Amino acid sequence: MGHRGLDADGYFEREGSLGRIQPEFAGPVAAARGRLAEAYGNRLHSAYLYGSVPRGTARPGRSDLDLLLALHREPAEEDRDTAEVLGRGLDQDFPQIDGVGILLYGKELLLSEQERYDLGWFLACLCTPLLGPDLAEHLPRYRPDSLLARETNGDLAVLLPRWRARFEAASEPAEFRRMSRFFSRHLVRTAFTLVMPEWGGWTSDLAESAEVFGRYYPQRAAQVREAASVALAPVEDPAVLRRYLDDLGPWLAGEYEARHGTKSPRPGPA
Repeated sequence: MGHRGLDADGYFEREGSLGRIQPEFAGPVAAARGRLAEAYGNRLHSAYLYGSVPRGTARPGRSDLDLLLALHREPAEEDRDTAEVLGRGLDQDFPQIDGVGILLYGKELLLSEQERYDLGWFLACLCTPLLGPDLAEHLPRYRPDSLLARETNGDLAVLLPRWRARFEAASEPAEFRRMSRFFSRHLVRTAFTLVMPEWGGWTSDLAESAEVFGRYYPQRAAQVREAASVALAPVEDPAVLRRYLDDLGPWLAGEYEARHGTKSPRPGPA
């Protein structure tokens, strides 16, 4: 019997839909649609939702609103400033969301060969169309194989020094809280995709991801379960982050490289 997240032929089913959005989040989604169209105009090719809101699992007051924007050209500083202002406004106007994340990319990059198994897969399988033509129509179908594992999360070794520098520069509890959420999410998803090809399925649920990982690495199961809990309820304790940076993160990066290799290099900053 196949795992959830795949169709009868073993390909990813696109997760999320506008029909799954809970009533509490209809307001911010409608506002986002209108404000994006007004703010970007003909610069915007298409917009997508991803994360817990289109999956119908968002928690009022605790979940963020995640958006991906495909622009007709590569984003400029003006585009990023617009996203920051727009995200801040939505966050202030709707208490049922806890933050707004907006990813900006040019449509050519999203459809490029180098991003076929990373950003392309992400858009085609994990993003829900909100505005404009759906770029997924120009992308292939995907399976949960080692190539996908490598290209999505095979760069943890590169990221860890940057995380460490960010941690060392932080001093405020709110900064540690934000980092605990971000680091935890990334580590749990990396732990899951480490075993995804062997498990043969897909889930975006962090608790389930940790449980699946633990079946293959019982000696690390408790650490990843803890990270899944922190991702859902961020903490301000710097000791938690230190354990990620000094123990779980380096181990996971080494094991990932041994099993799947490293992500193909990208031009410029990763």
